[in-house]
Order: sequence, then C-alpha cells, then structure tokens
Amino acid sequence: MQAIILAGGFGTRLQSVVKDIPKPMAPVHDKPFLAYLLEYLKSQGITRVVLSVHYLREQIEAYFGAHYQGIDISYAVEDQPLGTGGAIVNALQFVDSAEPVFVLNGDTYLKLNYKAMFAQHQETSPVLTMALRKIQDCSRYGVVSLRDQEVVAFNEQGTPAPGLINAGVYLVNPALIKLFPVSMSSFSFEKEFLFPHISQLRPRAFVVDDYFIDIGVPADYEQIIRDFQPATHYASKCDLSSL
Repeated sequence: MQAIILAGGFGTRLQSVVKDIPKPMAPVHDKPFLAYLLEYLKSQGITRVVLSVHYLREQIEAYFGAHYQGIDISYAVEDQPLGTGGAIVNALQFVDSAEPVFVLNGDTYLKLNYKAMFAQHQETSPVLTMALRKIQDCSRYGVVSLRDQEVVAFNEQGTPAPGLINAGVYLVNPALIKLFPVSMSSFSFEKEFLFPHISQLRPRAFVVDDYFIDIGVPADYEQIIRDFQPATHYASKCDLSSL
C-alpha cells in the first residue's frame, strides 16, 4: 500500500511554541511527530510514502532521507504553496497509478485500520473513501452527513453536539482529480474540489471511533506529548503493535 502525506504547511498557529521547524517535525519527546506517523503507517502495511513538502523541507529530507523504518520515501516538492488540492495533484505523479493511494495530513494522528479501509475500498470500488471520526463535540469541526454509508453533505459550521467529522484520511484512485479538472494550481481539496462535487463523487465512509489528534494548535500539541510517553509511545492507552 502507498500513501501521500501533506507536510508542506507553515504551521502558523503552532509557531508560538514550536519555532523555525516544519509542523510535522514538531518534537514529541525523542523524535519528530512525523516519525510516529510513519511508524504507525508501517505497522499498517504501508510500504511507500510520498511526502509533499515546502516550508523548511530540507529539515524533513535530512531526517528521513529516502528510506525510514522500512518505508520507501519520495519527495514531491512545492516550489510555492499549492494548498491541499494542488499538493495532492503534484504528489500524484510520484505514486503507482495502478492502485489506490491514501492521502493524509502530516499534522494529524488517527488510529485507523488501514488494511480494513483498503479492503472496503476495493470491495465497493468508489473513486474516494473517507475516514470519518465520531466525536462528542463537533464545534471545532464541520459535520459530515451520511446516507447508506455514502457521504452526502458537509456542514462547515460545527455544533457542540456528537457527530461525525472528516478525519483527514482519504483513499483515492489516482485519476480522481481528472474527473473534475480545476483551473488553478493552488487550491483547497476540500473547499474547492470535494465539497462542490460531493453528489457526483459519492465518497464511501469508513467510520472510526478511536484515538485522534491534530497538533495544529498548542493545546493539542501539548496533549500528544502527554499521550505519547517516551517508554510506551501511547502503548499504555493503545497497543499499536497489536494492529
């Protein structure tokens, strides 16, 4: 299995506590956050990763190189910020176009059974499968609506109530973007591609109810440092090696 990790952002909201490093390289005890993410992907059967990089990319390339923990790594360099959509388009040229590819954010950790999500995608054959996370308070996130396990709508205004949110992990067929060509090189995958074409794309949902954190704000960055203890790397709460 293969994956694209979007790791080119500036991490503006995190600059108050982590300065002069790319957000995915934010230190969590003895190594950068991105290392934990790659190690989890390896445990789930991911063997090839394309890192979409821009801001201070040299730091990422120097740390991970072409191979890390048995994963082959390529780099899709953004000469200028491309947004999530442009970054995906740029990175797709580095993947095997004959098989689906996971797309995820380099600042989010979701405990997800990637093999099961891949199997569901292969069985149902959508152009896009989305990981959705159940949470008790959707006020910080947009809410996703389902019908017969298909995503049918997004409400960008969250509410302080339980619901499903977009967890930021997609499994896509590499030809996805060509279905609805965009006229710009820099664009938001969600706002300018996914949301406007949701009825035609008909994404399948893969619902998750497990550990989820986005380190984009200082409070959550501090939380993951507490969760990922040096000796256990979160094993005390969830044994990742058992998946």
